Amino acid sequence: MLSIFPRHTSLVTRSFARLRPSFREFSLSSRLSKEKVCVVGSGNWGTAVSKILANNVLRYGEFDPEVRLWVHEEISRGEKLSEVINQRHENVKYLPNIQLPTNLVACPDLRACVKDATVIAFVVPHQFLKGVCADLVNQVRPDAKAISLIKGIDASSEGVRLFSEEISGTLGIETSVLSGANIAQEVALEHFCETTIGSRVKEHGEIYRKLFNTEYFRVTVVDDVAGVELCGALKNIVAIGAGIVDGLKLGDNTKAAIMRIGLMEIIQFAQTFYSGVKVETFFESCGVADLITTCAGGRNRRVAEAHVLTGKPFHVLEKEMLHGQKLQGTLTAKEVHAFLAARQLTDRYPLFTKIHDIVYRNQAPSTLVDGL
Repeated sequence: MLSIFPRHTSLVTRSFARLRPSFREFSLSSRLSKEKVCVVGSGNWGTAVSKILANNVLRYGEFDPEVRLWVHEEISRGEKLSEVINQRHENVKYLPNIQLPTNLVACPDLRACVKDATVIAFVVPHQFLKGVCADLVNQVRPDAKAISLIKGIDASSEGVRLFSEEISGTLGIETSVLSGANIAQEVALEHFCETTIGSRVKEHGEIYRKLFNTEYFRVTVVDDVAGVELCGALKNIVAIGAGIVDGLKLGDNTKAAIMRIGLMEIIQFAQTFYSGVKVETFFESCGVADLITTCAGGRNRRVAEAHVLTGKPFHVLEKEMLHGQKLQGTLTAKEVHAFLAARQLTDRYPLFTKIHDIVYRNQAPSTLVDGL
């Protein structure tokens, strides 16, 4: 078995007042209180799922009616974004023209946002997760649970670590994952779609089903946490390839081939480096459905197409096209390549390798299919 980071499996209001120094002791009434939900991350996807959560907590008596949303404070059109969200109930920068529930409360103080929360949904760009978790050490309730909606992995020449492992390992709380064919704008508009939740704890899975499931956002819960998370991370590399195909005007046959080869490399990677990953997971929304959606219309595909058409570097196009949002596919391609190269396995992943070389070694996009 190749060396990777160990998997972590241990279980362990509107007021923005100063946090108390310790959560070691709780009164009986506190332990029996309702589940309190907060969302860490207010980009388009974080805001879209916050809309779902804020509506669903009102449907069940077991949840506190307020959902808090951590906003990394910034100025939008001369106003603080958190104040705009709380006053107009709209995220004018990242999800404009979508009305948000009045029980969704934006909070610019991260620690105040998670105070007393028993359910913490992480939806930050994966580049920032380590810093966010470090700031929350000893600040979350020991009986809290987390769910990661972040698509990416922390890979290097030393090993691979899932973001659910980063959260659980740093904060000492059980962490589930959510991933699927879920473009934020379409979810916010309440267009029908499906998603997959991976949870090792059955009771947590049922809580998440209540929090996320709606008539238009259909939830399936499985116990394959690693499989769900790896699907969501690695498909972004393939989406770069799909965008290159579109930029080169190679047509649907070539794109379908890239997607099929990409799916096989995703499955191979997941089953090689994580024991217990199930083949059937790849046929859930987190797998083939998310791959199709991302290769058809996601941000990684759009930026890769623009790279071919303009010749501009990916990091320049990210700033020009995404308005503060981040690409996941380019960084994931770089990290996965470093991991594979350290083990002399790049030849077993020809598509992942070729996409890395186009992004980071200035290989011509026209060489995409060479050697596949």
